[in-house]
Amino acid sequence: MDLREYKVVFLVVTAILALIVASPALSRILVFPRTEFFTEMWLLGSNNTAEDYPFNLTSGQNYSVNLGLASNLGYTAYYVVEVKFRNETEPGPTNSTASSLPSLFNITAFVADQGSWQIPLTFSCNYSYNESVPSVSFYNMTFNDVTFDLTGQTAAYDTTRSGFFGSLFFELWLYDTKLNSFQFNQRSVWLWLNMTV
Repeated sequence: MDLREYKVVFLVVTAILALIVASPALSRILVFPRTEFFTEMWLLGSNNTAEDYPFNLTSGQNYSVNLGLASNLGYTAYYVVEVKFRNETEPGPTNSTASSLPSLFNITAFVADQGSWQIPLTFSCNYSYNESVPSVSFYNMTFNDVTFDLTGQTAAYDTTRSGFFGSLFFELWLYDTKLNSFQFNQRSVWLWLNMTV
């Protein structure tokens, strides 16, 4: 090999090393298109962890959870979370459709792209035990000091699991600018609750 061939090899190696050293800086300059757009929704216990969720409820007692959202949609998203309550026989949401039950409480939030939002929720449920027909009759439910009527709602005794069960769930709705309305975002989180007597 003569000197010119060494010069070409030296220039190629130098160029490759320069690109490797500059790659962290280049990654901040180069913008690669995002291919996945989604929303995250979570429910955390009172200690802001994925544990210590309320399960065995006592009538009139306050319980706490934390509800959170994160937007990875490429734009600032406008959300409504519908808070609903059901007994074991009533319909809940599926992967593609929202529950037909009425919303007890709505929470609205604007979340910036790649941002997150979280709110603490305090709730209580007032109910009584009906001994003649083993069931629980609900009176009302309170969310962050706002009370909602549950008169007529009941939970029958579940002999398989030995309790009176209901579900507090949160459905996510996203504002669609093309339709000018909120659409079910196919996201929901649940709390299974046992009404102790």
